[in-house]
Amino acid sequence: MTDKLIASTALDHLLTEVKACDVCEAHLPHGPRPVVHMATTATLLIIGQAPGRRVHESGIPWNDPSGDRLRQWLNVSREQFYDQSKIAIMPMGFCYPGTGKSGDLPPRKECAELWHQKLLDYMPNVELTLLIGQYAQKYYLKTQEKGSKPLSLTNRVKRWQYYMPDYLPLPHPSPRNQMWLKKNGWFADEVIPVLQQRTQKLLN
Repeated sequence: MTDKLIASTALDHLLTEVKACDVCEAHLPHGPRPVVHMATTATLLIIGQAPGRRVHESGIPWNDPSGDRLRQWLNVSREQFYDQSKIAIMPMGFCYPGTGKSGDLPPRKECAELWHQKLLDYMPNVELTLLIGQYAQKYYLKTQEKGSKPLSLTNRVKRWQYYMPDYLPLPHPSPRNQMWLKKNGWFADEVIPVLQQRTQKLLN
């Protein structure tokens, strides 16, 4: 058995364990249903917030209007997007956290602490990680920003070149962010072309 096959088999076992996780069950109004999508060969990693209601029901990551816009940003088809041999999807919270007064609740903190590094250890080929939303950015960019004042999501995205080539911070593609996108036209002009160019290079 080759090293690659051993690693792939080990990741499959780990994903089985992840998808059976019920650590947060008492805090999940709709019950646990971890949604993670990856393979050892992936070159692009997407870290978002947590599944929404529609994703929880289908078990398919980014299977909602937010996902439609994200695929437009990347300029990829659904088939390309769900090719886990090239694109891995690992949210900050693996399960739908439920809804609060102003939308979905924040992702549970337990997932990243319990599982992220274990999963990342089996993805040595990732060349770019998309950090979508403030939770992913705060967690993964804390080392680069150590000693500086906490940055807003907008300022992180404006400083995208500072985090490259390993990370690219993005706003959430939710329809709720339409106002942010209209207000920050530079994002479509400056960041999206780079995102699409880098994505195509990684997928091809």
